[in-house]
Amino acid sequence: MRIRAILCYLCVASLAGGLAFAAAPGQIRVQVNLVNLFATVRDKHKAIVTGLKQDDFQVYEDGQLQEITNFSAESDLPITLGILIDTSGSEYYMLSGEKEAGSRFLARVLRKGDLAMIMSFDTDVDLLADFTDDRAMLNRAINRAQVNVPVGGIIAQGPLPSSGTGGTNFYDAVYLAAHDKLSDEAGRKAIVVLTDAEDTGSKLRLEDAIEAAQRTDTVVHILLVAADGGDQTVAKRLTDETGGRMIVVRSEKNLEAAFDQISEELRSQYTIGYSPTNKKHDGSYRKVKVETKDKEYSVLTRRGYYAPND
Repeated sequence: MRIRAILCYLCVASLAGGLAFAAAPGQIRVQVNLVNLFATVRDKHKAIVTGLKQDDFQVYEDGQLQEITNFSAESDLPITLGILIDTSGSEYYMLSGEKEAGSRFLARVLRKGDLAMIMSFDTDVDLLADFTDDRAMLNRAINRAQVNVPVGGIIAQGPLPSSGTGGTNFYDAVYLAAHDKLSDEAGRKAIVVLTDAEDTGSKLRLEDAIEAAQRTDTVVHILLVAADGGDQTVAKRLTDETGGRMIVVRSEKNLEAAFDQISEELRSQYTIGYSPTNKKHDGSYRKVKVETKDKEYSVLTRRGYYAPND
């Protein structure tokens, strides 16, 4: 199935008309009086902290302390996962290692009840496998990912864009994964992107990708695969705003360790829910901060959400 970049033009048109997200499936509804957050806690040595209780946490919305009404420390809550693979020319020499490490990652992280999809992006966005728990199907999809542009005088496998224009549609891919694919999914949702985070062709902006992830409760993790470090500013902003992690990967041998860290992150989250004191349906962005009473711990979670706009 091909997800054409032209879809992004339609998204832009909807945004301009004030229609997008007005009733987007999967966005947080104050009508049900609950905001859900997924949080990972680390100590001063960066080790993940488990075993905390509800009373160990404090949640603030726009600076106001909120009452936590739902809490879980279960590590087996189902995950709906999107794997996004950058297949632009800049990833030509790393793609083989990315595919091998990605397959091993899925074998480790997926458990009963979990679903995953595979997408690739370069001058366009490809859905290589829709949500499934079939690991063989997911592995075949990963193996179908191929570089789609000329590299250093070599024509890599895959069709070249017929228009003669191109670029890397990183923002479009994150937006489509969150807004079009994950919006109807329930429970814990995450996107893991293998990329250098250098966008040269998207129709949408970084802000649109971040907003789509926030509105659909999707955590974005980025494995920044680039010999020169990639665009760390973009990657860090996207992960920080959605509660995910950015890990710089400069060589194939670091990929395995990076995937292990993300796997641990996904399986060590606390679920925190609260009923916001601000009941307005004004579509505003609400800043969220989660802390533990032990100030030596740091909490990784998304930085906010959008209220509904009735």
